Amino acid sequence: MMVNEVRTHLLDVIIPFWKKLRDDKYGGYYGWLDYDLQLDKKAVKGCILNSRITWFFSNACLLLKDESLLNEAEHGFTFMKEYCMDKEKGGIYWSVNYDGTPADTIKHTYNQAFCIYALASYYDASGNKDKEALEMAYDLFHIIEEKCTNGIGYLEAFDREFNVINNDKLSENGVTANKTMNTLLHIFEAYTELYRVSRDGRVKERLKRILDLFADKVYNPKLHRLEVFFDRNMHSIIDLHSYGHDIEAAWLLDRGVEILADKFYEEKIYPITAELTAQIYKTAFNGHSMDNECERGAVNTSRIWWVQAEAVVGFLNGYQRDPSKTEYRKAAWNQWQYIKNYLIDKREGGEWFWEVDQNNIPVSKKPIVEPWKCPYHNGRMCLEIIRRSIYVEEQV
Repeated sequence: MMVNEVRTHLLDVIIPFWKKLRDDKYGGYYGWLDYDLQLDKKAVKGCILNSRITWFFSNACLLLKDESLLNEAEHGFTFMKEYCMDKEKGGIYWSVNYDGTPADTIKHTYNQAFCIYALASYYDASGNKDKEALEMAYDLFHIIEEKCTNGIGYLEAFDREFNVINNDKLSENGVTANKTMNTLLHIFEAYTELYRVSRDGRVKERLKRILDLFADKVYNPKLHRLEVFFDRNMHSIIDLHSYGHDIEAAWLLDRGVEILADKFYEEKIYPITAELTAQIYKTAFNGHSMDNECERGAVNTSRIWWVQAEAVVGFLNGYQRDPSKTEYRKAAWNQWQYIKNYLIDKREGGEWFWEVDQNNIPVSKKPIVEPWKCPYHNGRMCLEIIRRSIYVEEQV
């Protein structure tokens, strides 16, 4: 049964793997494990990496009721609080050195959002006892709203003093974007979590504003997709369809609307997420796995770990929203079979490969752990499948 397989994978592979990455000398979690499973204890520690790990252990604790996971989350929180946060200028750094000293002091809106995400979840996992975590989340919320907006969405890249700089870290495909769908999505995700644990009216209003941006500026109704890179005024600057982000956005937007519990936004957003899911199923899914993206008509067929993980949740969410779409349930099942066969690293001490090619061979010896590679996508996939187990059937 898929749910039992996923639960076993979570308990026997993902959780133990990331527990072993814990740095008890300098704090946080080690930042680099190469393809050959060689650990670099002196590698830079990405603050996004540590936020995501803290988020993962917090949510795994909430679901599995395992106190050892709360201990891991607290370890991550302590490192973030003591070393990743800029106590003088505010906000969270991009990265710190292995010993916790600042490495890259750029302040990125994406990074602030993931820290909110982690802090809100950790606050919940602590039984609402660690109020400092919630206070820190509010501090970052106010920083984003006061320093990172320009009236139309959110600017992204800033120096340590929050002066605007080029958005190199979140730009790809040969363009430099002032704003990205990716960052907007994860601000929404972070605010959703903050609102879930606080029910704060200020956060609620920002969630509504972001949903309006997705519906009115980011969603392309003619192409049934989300645009990816934008100028300051939210005009798309490249013909790019990011399949992984669209299927991820579909279920994250649905989750946010559900928590918001506002009939107006249910009617405004649910048709969009249904169209996103249908378009991805039609365009990017080949019956067992997902293409990566399509730029100016050219499809990138690499199988990236996070895209495959998000496809499982996205298709399962599509079936949950509309049980007549049994093809989505089957797609989620088949996608999990593909992950089991090709993306999970079956070597002793392994986790998931970063990417496999069309022949299902791991690509270019990419690392197993690095500043972007963490249990956020695959760990979250496991948690979501367990939470939605009623919608996963043994026979499809």
